[in-house]
Amino acid sequence: MKRFIDICKGSTDHQVFMVMKDPSLKHSNAKGEHLIDKLQDFAFDPVFWSYASDVNVVNVVEEIIGPNITVAHSMFINKPPNAKASSSLHPLHQDIFYFPFRPPNKIVASWTALERVDESNGCLYVISGSHKGPMYEHTYPEGFRKPMYLGVQGFDHLKKTFVIMEKGDTVFFHPHILHGSGPNRTQGFRKAISCHYADSNCEFIDVRGTSQEQLAVELEATAQKLGLTSTNFIDVWKIKSRLVRGKPGSFQQISSRL
Repeated sequence: MKRFIDICKGSTDHQVFMVMKDPSLKHSNAKGEHLIDKLQDFAFDPVFWSYASDVNVVNVVEEIIGPNITVAHSMFINKPPNAKASSSLHPLHQDIFYFPFRPPNKIVASWTALERVDESNGCLYVISGSHKGPMYEHTYPEGFRKPMYLGVQGFDHLKKTFVIMEKGDTVFFHPHILHGSGPNRTQGFRKAISCHYADSNCEFIDVRGTSQEQLAVELEATAQKLGLTSTNFIDVWKIKSRLVRGKPGSFQQISSRL
């Protein structure tokens, strides 16, 4: 966690794609880890890479998706104690909705608690068995407009399973599973680190004309602001990914728009 705190303080150089601030705190006096709620895509940061490439994590991933593995997405997630509840929660969603690559059974997430997480500080919750269902349409929930925090509607009646974890516990899950997290209602922080791993030879798909198109437009606009060499939705995913084990594949081939 020292790396995260140093980045929050601005006291170190880093290779993190995006440093995100809690929108409910942007106009407050909050600073550092009281303000920053996520580091997005850290695969090329030498310190955070030690988690993404950890042999114990990657060995489990290999058992699930096979030997050729790319870190497609990575996050350090922080829930500050002073954020508004509506801002620190994450709506019920499926990770597959964010991805332009398939098949889903060749993608898996790891999520590691960096301190105890439970219902009081916003632990994960899942809808058991939902990984067997299709990808659902995602929208911004009414009254909730945190950039790219989309969610599914009409599933609130389903039973939630809360994932209580101790520091160091790791859970692995399928990209179709419906999951989210509640707000942090404590006076402490809730920190976790997570990666999405994919088979390096996953097939990339064109999301234009689908329910994912608006998300692609938003991510391409963000990539343009950040000055990436390519702002195409597919290329952005490839640029911020990194091979972790096995042979390179489609993820390592940066190409023009489909």
